Amino acid sequence: MIRDPAHWSVLAVMAPLVGALVALRGRPVALRAGLLLGALGSGGAAWSLARAVRAEGPLVYPLAGWGAPLGIELLVDGFSVVMLAVTALVGTGASYYATAYFGDLSEASVRESPAGRGARYFAPLWLLLWASLNGIFVSGDLFNLYVLLEILGLSAAAVVTLAVTSKATVAGMRYLLVSLAGSLLFLLGVALLYIAGGTLAIGTLAEAGLEGPLPLVALALMTVGLAAKTALFPLHGWLPPAHAAAPAPGSAVLSALVVKGSFFILVRLWVDLHGGGTREALLLLGFLGAGALLWGSLLALRQRSLKRLIAYSTVAQLGYLFILFPLLYPVAGGWSADAWAGGVVHALAHALAKAAMFLAAGSMTYAVARDDIRAISGIAHRLPMTFFAFGLGGLSLAGIPPSGGFVAKWLLLRAAIEQGAWGWAILMTAGGLLTLAYVLMVLRHALDRSETPPSFRPAPRRLEWAAMALALLAVALGVRATELIELLAIGSGGRLP
Repeated sequence: MIRDPAHWSVLAVMAPLVGALVALRGRPVALRAGLLLGALGSGGAAWSLARAVRAEGPLVYPLAGWGAPLGIELLVDGFSVVMLAVTALVGTGASYYATAYFGDLSEASVRESPAGRGARYFAPLWLLLWASLNGIFVSGDLFNLYVLLEILGLSAAAVVTLAVTSKATVAGMRYLLVSLAGSLLFLLGVALLYIAGGTLAIGTLAEAGLEGPLPLVALALMTVGLAAKTALFPLHGWLPPAHAAAPAPGSAVLSALVVKGSFFILVRLWVDLHGGGTREALLLLGFLGAGALLWGSLLALRQRSLKRLIAYSTVAQLGYLFILFPLLYPVAGGWSADAWAGGVVHALAHALAKAAMFLAAGSMTYAVARDDIRAISGIAHRLPMTFFAFGLGGLSLAGIPPSGGFVAKWLLLRAAIEQGAWGWAILMTAGGLLTLAYVLMVLRHALDRSETPPSFRPAPRRLEWAAMALALLAVALGVRATELIELLAIGSGGRLP
């Protein structure tokens, strides 16, 4: 029985980490046991922390009893909890999907077949990635964040290469190099902040109110490094090849979750540590987000590969997360609660919807043995559940009610209109229409009644159910948005009215 609620933050990290160690055994029962342990531990920790944060407010847990500045503290507020929860939901769906996607996990399959070898290494790598993500969401120490970012990048790059093709290898190496460069910039910023403040605890640095050129240079370096890891335009070139080359469950977690880890740290830096920064810097982040939204959407419309289309959609949808920044602080010292809630809800809705779309796309390509939009012609009549899951996820991204995507975009639009920022409002509306255009393009091909390709093979039911569950959660997020927004208001750097 865990008496101190803050101890659940340790379990959130340890459960998938222990699961990874179990899965390293490589046998089918060990792979399933590791994935199950990660899902149950992470889900249970997220649920318990949500209840504790609602009842007691933000939680702080000093590891081994040593708090800042000498020790490492774990910090859990509303923002942390919702990120832990959505990671647990997407992670459980992707894990369940993987048990069928990689084939029959018999002893011979795991040892001999390429699919079995993929399953053998996917489980421990994904669980290690899961542990690092959960660690990022509860960490209150900058150097600890650096270490976790490194683990996240290394394991994510390895997941990309599991397809064992030349394209996957090149994409994984490119991803690794970008990740290492971003981590180096982040580490330089951490070193400068330590020189300026004498500590690496985010809370202590925030209370110190650091001023002068050194903290600003540190913020700039860390922002560029994290923007590269988040694939913010124009540093997005690595993302589409990497996400398209990875196996379907890998693509789902990379697109839905991994890029959110670096975004989470960016929010901590700009909101909690620097109190919003300068108006000019916030506008620059917003303009880069606008470029991502338009450029990613236009490139998505031009794709013929289904997975690359979804990957470019990720580039576009990440733009909304950076449009958040200029809307969050409309005036010096101000705070827009609508913008804050809309930005974070969009991150959650995107995670669920994009995971559902990648898993549905994996089922389609599994059935026709090709990653081509034209190859899925008529597949809606053979895999209706997969088609429906892809459609629900895509329409949530486009902001069709009552989905989570609709609530997120409505909150961001309301914040822009209240501030008189009509340019941002028009841009976000155009982004929703472009999203609807490329989603409908895929759905039109899937509904085409041309003959089924000769290579068609039915997708296992587990593939279809996993995608459908996440798509339904993306819609349910909009229905239960009020409770979520109330949870988000707990903490948030103490800046909510």
